[in-house]
Amino acid sequence: MNPKERLYKVLKGEKVDRPPCICPGGMMNMIVEDVMDIEDVKWPKAHIDSKMMADLTQGMYKNNGFENFGVPFCMTVEAEGMGADVYMGTKNTEPRVTQYPIESVADWKNLNKIDVNKGRAKVVIDAIKILKERNEEVPIIANLTGPISLASSLLEPMIYYKEIRRKNQQAHEFMEFVTENLIEFGKAQLQAGADVLTISDPSGTGEILGAKTFNEFAIPYLNKIIDTLKSYAPGGTIIHICGRLKSIYKELNTLHSDAISFDSITSAKQVIENVPNKVIMGNISTFALENSDKESLEVMCNSCLNSGVDILSPACGIGVRTKLENINVLVECAKNHKR
Repeated sequence: MNPKERLYKVLKGEKVDRPPCICPGGMMNMIVEDVMDIEDVKWPKAHIDSKMMADLTQGMYKNNGFENFGVPFCMTVEAEGMGADVYMGTKNTEPRVTQYPIESVADWKNLNKIDVNKGRAKVVIDAIKILKERNEEVPIIANLTGPISLASSLLEPMIYYKEIRRKNQQAHEFMEFVTENLIEFGKAQLQAGADVLTISDPSGTGEILGAKTFNEFAIPYLNKIIDTLKSYAPGGTIIHICGRLKSIYKELNTLHSDAISFDSITSAKQVIENVPNKVIMGNISTFALENSDKESLEVMCNSCLNSGVDILSPACGIGVRTKLENINVLVECAKNHKR
Protein backbone atom coordinates (compact mmCIF):
# COMPACT_ATOMS: atom_id res chain seq x y z
CA MET A 1 0.00 0.00 0.00
CA ASN A 2 1.57 3.30 -1.07
CA PRO A 3 1.29 6.54 0.98
CA LYS A 4 -1.50 7.96 -1.18
CA GLU A 5 -3.62 4.82 -1.01
CA ARG A 6 -3.08 4.53 2.73
CA LEU A 7 -4.15 8.11 3.50
CA TYR A 8 -7.16 7.88 1.16
CA LYS A 9 -8.34 4.72 2.91
CA VAL A 10 -7.83 6.06 6.41
CA LEU A 11 -9.78 9.25 5.66
CA LYS A 12 -12.62 7.12 4.32
CA GLY A 13 -12.64 5.05 7.52
CA GLU A 14 -11.35 1.92 5.79
CA LYS A 15 -8.84 -0.58 7.17
CA VAL A 16 -5.14 -0.12 6.41
CA ASP A 17 -1.94 -1.99 7.15
CA ARG A 18 -0.66 0.71 9.53
CA PRO A 19 -1.25 4.41 10.29
CA PRO A 20 0.06 7.08 7.91
CA CYS A 21 2.48 9.69 9.28
CA ILE A 22 1.86 13.14 7.82
CA CYS A 23 2.27 16.86 8.44
CA PRO A 24 -0.05 18.78 6.11
CA GLY A 25 1.83 22.07 5.59
CA GLY A 26 0.21 25.49 5.74
CA MET A 27 -0.09 26.53 9.38
CA MET A 28 1.11 23.00 10.21
CA ASN A 29 4.49 23.71 8.63
CA MET A 30 6.40 20.55 7.62
CA ILE A 31 9.80 22.05 6.66
CA VAL A 32 13.00 22.05 8.73
CA GLU A 33 16.47 23.49 8.20
CA ASP A 34 18.00 20.03 7.73
CA VAL A 35 15.87 19.44 4.64
CA MET A 36 16.66 22.93 3.31
CA ASP A 37 20.37 22.16 3.64
CA ILE A 38 20.17 18.68 2.08
CA GLU A 39 18.11 19.88 -0.88
CA ASP A 40 19.87 23.28 -1.09
CA VAL A 41 16.46 24.96 -1.26
CA LYS A 42 15.91 27.56 1.42
CA TRP A 43 13.44 30.00 2.91
CA PRO A 44 12.47 32.74 2.30
CA LYS A 45 13.02 32.30 -1.43
CA ALA A 46 11.07 29.02 -1.49
CA HIS A 47 7.94 30.93 -0.41
CA ILE A 48 7.87 32.84 -3.71
CA ASP A 49 9.25 30.29 -6.20
CA SER A 50 6.93 27.45 -7.22
CA LYS A 51 9.65 24.98 -8.24
CA MET A 52 11.61 25.58 -5.06
CA MET A 53 8.41 25.15 -3.05
CA ALA A 54 7.71 21.84 -4.78
CA ASP A 55 11.31 20.65 -4.42
CA LEU A 56 11.36 21.48 -0.71
CA THR A 57 8.20 19.62 0.25
CA GLN A 58 9.28 16.69 -1.92
CA GLY A 59 12.65 16.78 -0.16
CA MET A 60 11.00 16.03 3.18
CA TYR A 61 9.55 12.79 1.80
CA LYS A 62 12.74 11.88 -0.10
CA ASN A 63 14.69 11.99 3.16
CA ASN A 64 12.41 9.56 5.01
CA GLY A 65 10.26 12.33 6.40
CA PHE A 66 6.49 12.81 6.38
CA GLU A 67 4.47 10.71 3.96
CA ASN A 68 2.88 13.59 2.09
CA PHE A 69 3.60 16.75 0.14
CA GLY A 70 2.11 19.93 1.61
CA VAL A 71 2.22 23.58 0.54
CA PRO A 72 2.51 26.43 1.38
CA PHE A 73 4.71 26.58 4.52
CA CYS A 74 2.92 29.36 6.40
CA MET A 75 -0.52 30.90 6.98
CA THR A 76 -0.01 34.33 5.37
CA VAL A 77 -0.75 33.64 1.69
CA GLU A 78 -4.46 34.45 1.91
CA ALA A 79 -3.98 37.50 4.13
CA GLU A 80 -1.41 38.94 1.76
CA GLY A 81 -3.69 38.30 -1.21
CA MET A 82 -6.46 40.20 0.54
CA GLY A 83 -4.32 43.25 1.34
CA ALA A 84 -2.17 42.58 4.42
CA ASP A 85 1.52 43.49 4.45
CA VAL A 86 3.70 40.43 5.05
CA TYR A 87 7.33 40.07 6.10
CA MET A 88 8.72 36.98 4.38
CA GLY A 89 10.88 35.87 7.28
CA THR A 90 14.29 34.22 7.16
CA LYS A 91 15.72 30.74 6.74
CA ASN A 92 14.54 29.85 10.25
CA THR A 93 11.51 32.10 10.77
CA GLU A 94 8.16 31.91 9.01
CA PRO A 95 6.43 34.79 7.20
CA ARG A 96 4.17 36.95 9.33
CA VAL A 97 1.64 39.73 8.87
CA THR A 98 3.16 43.15 9.69
CA GLN A 99 0.21 45.43 8.90
CA TYR A 100 -3.52 44.77 8.89
CA PRO A 101 -5.47 46.15 5.91
CA ILE A 102 -8.64 47.06 7.86
CA GLU A 103 -9.44 48.52 11.31
CA SER A 104 -12.94 47.13 11.85
CA VAL A 105 -15.15 44.29 10.63
CA ALA A 106 -17.28 47.05 9.08
CA ASP A 107 -14.43 47.82 6.65
CA TRP A 108 -14.52 44.41 4.96
CA LYS A 109 -15.60 45.88 1.60
CA ASN A 110 -12.18 47.56 1.39
CA LEU A 111 -10.41 44.20 1.22
CA ASN A 112 -9.08 42.67 -1.98
CA LYS A 113 -10.41 39.43 -3.35
CA ILE A 114 -7.78 36.71 -3.61
CA ASP A 115 -6.59 36.44 -7.22
CA VAL A 116 -5.44 32.85 -7.73
CA ASN A 117 -3.60 33.92 -10.90
CA LYS A 118 -1.31 36.36 -9.11
CA GLY A 119 1.22 36.58 -6.30
CA ARG A 120 1.89 33.84 -3.81
CA ALA A 121 -1.50 32.22 -4.39
CA LYS A 122 -0.31 31.44 -7.93
CA VAL A 123 3.06 30.21 -6.57
CA VAL A 124 1.24 27.68 -4.38
CA ILE A 125 -1.02 26.53 -7.20
CA ASP A 126 1.89 26.18 -9.63
CA ALA A 127 3.85 24.20 -7.01
CA ILE A 128 0.93 21.75 -6.75
CA LYS A 129 0.87 21.40 -10.54
CA ILE A 130 4.60 20.60 -10.54
CA LEU A 131 4.13 17.98 -7.83
CA LYS A 132 1.21 16.46 -9.72
CA GLU A 133 3.28 16.20 -12.91
CA ARG A 134 5.97 14.30 -11.03
CA ASN A 135 3.34 11.60 -10.46
CA GLU A 136 4.61 10.35 -7.12
CA GLU A 137 2.49 7.88 -5.16
CA VAL A 138 2.40 10.45 -2.38
CA PRO A 139 -0.67 12.48 -1.37
CA ILE A 140 -0.54 16.22 -2.12
CA ILE A 141 -2.23 18.25 0.61
CA ALA A 142 -3.83 21.62 -0.15
CA ASN A 143 -3.89 24.02 2.79
CA LEU A 144 -6.19 26.82 3.86
CA THR A 145 -5.95 29.16 6.83
CA GLY A 146 -9.18 28.78 8.80
CA PRO A 147 -11.77 31.55 8.50
CA ILE A 148 -11.35 32.94 12.03
CA SER A 149 -7.56 32.85 11.76
CA LEU A 150 -7.68 34.64 8.41
CA ALA A 151 -10.15 37.20 9.73
CA SER A 152 -7.84 37.92 12.66
CA SER A 153 -4.91 38.29 10.23
CA LEU A 154 -6.77 41.05 8.38
CA LEU A 155 -7.82 42.95 11.50
CA GLU A 156 -6.18 43.39 14.90
CA PRO A 157 -7.30 40.23 16.75
CA MET A 158 -8.55 41.91 19.92
CA ILE A 159 -10.71 44.27 17.85
CA TYR A 160 -12.03 41.30 15.87
CA TYR A 161 -12.96 39.29 18.98
CA LYS A 162 -14.76 42.29 20.49
CA GLU A 163 -16.61 43.20 17.30
CA ILE A 164 -18.02 39.75 16.61
CA ARG A 165 -20.28 40.62 19.56
CA ARG A 166 -20.60 44.40 19.23
CA LYS A 167 -21.05 44.45 15.43
CA ASN A 168 -22.50 41.00 14.98
CA GLN A 169 -24.21 41.45 11.60
CA GLN A 170 -21.21 43.15 10.00
CA ALA A 171 -18.93 40.52 11.51
CA HIS A 172 -20.96 37.81 9.76
CA GLU A 173 -20.77 39.74 6.48
CA PHE A 174 -17.00 39.92 6.95
CA MET A 175 -16.83 36.18 7.64
CA GLU A 176 -18.91 35.39 4.56
CA PHE A 177 -16.46 37.40 2.43
CA VAL A 178 -13.45 35.70 4.03
CA THR A 179 -15.01 32.28 3.52
CA GLU A 180 -15.82 32.87 -0.15
CA ASN A 181 -12.21 33.85 -0.78
CA LEU A 182 -10.96 30.76 1.01
CA ILE A 183 -13.24 28.60 -1.11
CA GLU A 184 -11.81 30.09 -4.32
CA PHE A 185 -8.22 29.52 -3.19
CA GLY A 186 -8.96 26.01 -1.95
CA LYS A 187 -10.78 25.09 -5.15
CA ALA A 188 -7.84 26.31 -7.25
CA GLN A 189 -5.40 24.19 -5.22
CA LEU A 190 -7.55 21.07 -5.56
CA GLN A 191 -8.14 21.62 -9.27
CA ALA A 192 -4.37 21.97 -9.70
CA GLY A 193 -3.98 18.41 -8.45
CA ALA A 194 -4.06 18.32 -4.64
CA ASP A 195 -5.63 15.20 -3.15
CA VAL A 196 -6.58 16.24 0.38
CA LEU A 197 -7.73 19.55 1.88
CA THR A 198 -6.58 20.69 5.32
CA ILE A 199 -8.03 23.76 7.04
CA SER A 200 -6.08 24.98 10.09
CA ASP A 201 -7.80 27.48 12.36
CA PRO A 202 -5.48 28.10 15.35
CA SER A 203 -7.28 31.32 16.33
CA GLY A 204 -10.69 29.65 16.26
CA THR A 205 -10.36 27.81 19.56
CA GLY A 206 -12.99 26.93 22.11
CA GLU A 207 -10.81 28.51 24.79
CA ILE A 208 -10.82 31.90 23.06
CA LEU A 209 -14.36 31.88 21.69
CA GLY A 210 -16.31 29.73 24.10
CA ALA A 211 -18.71 27.04 22.87
CA LYS A 212 -21.54 29.43 21.91
CA THR A 213 -19.38 31.73 19.76
CA PHE A 214 -17.46 28.77 18.33
CA ASN A 215 -20.78 27.33 17.22
CA GLU A 216 -21.81 30.66 15.68
CA PHE A 217 -18.57 31.85 14.06
CA ALA A 218 -16.41 28.78 13.49
CA ILE A 219 -18.65 25.81 12.68
CA PRO A 220 -20.83 27.36 9.92
CA TYR A 221 -17.91 28.80 7.95
CA LEU A 222 -15.68 25.75 8.30
CA ASN A 223 -18.57 23.56 7.17
CA LYS A 224 -19.36 25.85 4.25
CA ILE A 225 -15.79 25.43 2.97
CA ILE A 226 -15.89 21.65 3.45
CA ASP A 227 -19.34 21.26 1.87
CA THR A 228 -18.36 23.33 -1.17
CA LEU A 229 -14.96 21.72 -1.74
CA LYS A 230 -15.31 18.09 -0.64
CA SER A 231 -16.26 16.97 -4.15
CA TYR A 232 -12.96 18.41 -5.39
CA ALA A 233 -10.88 16.61 -2.72
CA PRO A 234 -10.76 12.92 -3.70
CA GLY A 235 -8.63 11.96 -0.70
CA GLY A 236 -10.72 13.66 1.96
CA THR A 237 -10.70 16.63 4.32
CA ILE A 238 -9.00 17.52 7.62
CA ILE A 239 -9.67 20.33 10.11
CA HIS A 240 -7.08 21.36 12.71
CA ILE A 241 -8.15 23.20 15.87
CA CYS A 242 -5.67 24.41 18.50
CA GLY A 243 -6.08 24.71 22.26
CA ARG A 244 -8.02 22.59 24.73
CA LEU A 245 -11.02 20.94 23.08
CA LYS A 246 -12.91 19.85 26.20
CA SER A 247 -15.40 22.75 26.04
CA ILE A 248 -16.33 22.08 22.39
CA TYR A 249 -16.47 18.27 22.01
CA LYS A 250 -20.18 18.46 21.16
CA GLU A 251 -19.55 21.10 18.49
CA LEU A 252 -16.66 19.14 16.94
CA ASN A 253 -19.08 16.33 16.17
CA THR A 254 -20.98 18.72 13.89
CA LEU A 255 -17.94 19.47 11.70
CA HIS A 256 -18.27 17.99 8.22
CA SER A 257 -14.58 17.12 7.77
CA ASP A 258 -13.42 13.51 7.58
CA ALA A 259 -10.70 14.03 10.20
CA ILE A 260 -9.96 16.24 13.19
CA SER A 261 -6.43 17.28 14.16
CA PHE A 262 -5.63 18.92 17.50
CA ASP A 263 -3.02 20.29 19.87
CA SER A 264 -0.85 18.23 22.25
CA ILE A 265 -2.51 19.91 25.22
CA THR A 266 -5.59 17.78 24.49
CA SER A 267 -5.68 14.06 25.26
CA ALA A 268 -6.01 11.91 22.14
CA LYS A 269 -7.86 9.30 24.18
CA GLN A 270 -10.46 11.85 25.28
CA VAL A 271 -11.00 13.07 21.72
CA ILE A 272 -11.46 9.50 20.52
CA GLU A 273 -14.04 8.94 23.25
CA ASN A 274 -15.91 12.21 22.69
CA VAL A 275 -15.70 12.68 18.91
CA PRO A 276 -16.57 9.19 17.66
CA ASN A 277 -17.58 10.12 14.11
CA LYS A 278 -14.18 11.49 13.03
CA VAL A 279 -10.89 10.06 11.88
CA ILE A 280 -8.45 11.11 14.63
CA MET A 281 -5.12 12.71 13.70
CA GLY A 282 -2.35 13.72 16.07
CA ASN A 283 -0.87 14.72 18.29
CA ILE A 284 2.86 14.62 19.08
CA SER A 285 4.06 17.74 20.90
CA THR A 286 6.11 19.90 18.56
CA PHE A 287 8.17 21.05 21.57
CA ALA A 288 9.01 17.42 22.30
CA LEU A 289 9.66 16.76 18.62
CA GLU A 290 12.26 19.51 18.57
CA ASN A 291 13.85 18.88 21.96
CA SER A 292 13.47 15.22 22.98
CA ASP A 293 15.80 12.28 22.34
CA LYS A 294 14.93 9.29 20.18
CA GLU A 295 13.91 7.03 23.06
CA SER A 296 11.52 9.61 24.55
CA LEU A 297 9.97 10.26 21.15
CA GLU A 298 9.43 6.57 20.55
CA VAL A 299 7.57 6.30 23.86
CA MET A 300 5.36 9.30 22.96
CA CYS A 301 4.64 8.01 19.45
CA ASN A 302 3.78 4.51 20.61
CA SER A 303 1.56 5.88 23.37
CA CYS A 304 -0.25 8.03 20.84
CA LEU A 305 -0.66 5.13 18.40
CA ASN A 306 -1.78 2.74 21.14
CA SER A 307 -4.41 5.24 22.26
CA GLY A 308 -6.07 4.72 18.89
CA VAL A 309 -5.16 7.66 16.65
CA ASP A 310 -5.70 6.88 12.98
CA ILE A 311 -3.03 9.23 11.59
CA LEU A 312 0.22 10.00 13.41
CA SER A 313 1.27 13.63 13.10
CA PRO A 314 2.75 16.59 14.95
CA ALA A 315 0.22 18.48 17.05
CA CYS A 316 0.94 21.79 15.31
CA GLY A 317 3.48 23.37 12.95
CA ILE A 318 6.95 22.01 13.62
CA GLY A 319 9.85 24.26 14.60
CA VAL A 320 12.27 24.88 11.74
CA ARG A 321 15.22 23.83 13.91
CA THR A 322 13.67 20.40 14.57
CA LYS A 323 16.13 17.70 13.55
CA LEU A 324 15.23 15.53 10.58
CA GLU A 325 16.30 12.47 12.56
CA ASN A 326 13.54 13.22 15.08
CA ILE A 327 10.97 13.35 12.29
CA ASN A 328 12.36 10.04 11.03
CA VAL A 329 11.47 8.57 14.46
CA LEU A 330 7.78 9.44 13.97
CA VAL A 331 7.72 7.86 10.52
CA GLU A 332 9.46 4.68 11.71
CA CYS A 333 7.07 4.32 14.65
CA ALA A 334 4.11 4.56 12.26
CA LYS A 335 5.70 2.03 9.90
CA ASN A 336 6.31 -0.44 12.72
CA HIS A 337 2.83 -0.12 14.24
CA LYS A 338 0.49 -2.87 13.08
CA ARG A 339 -3.27 -2.53 13.03
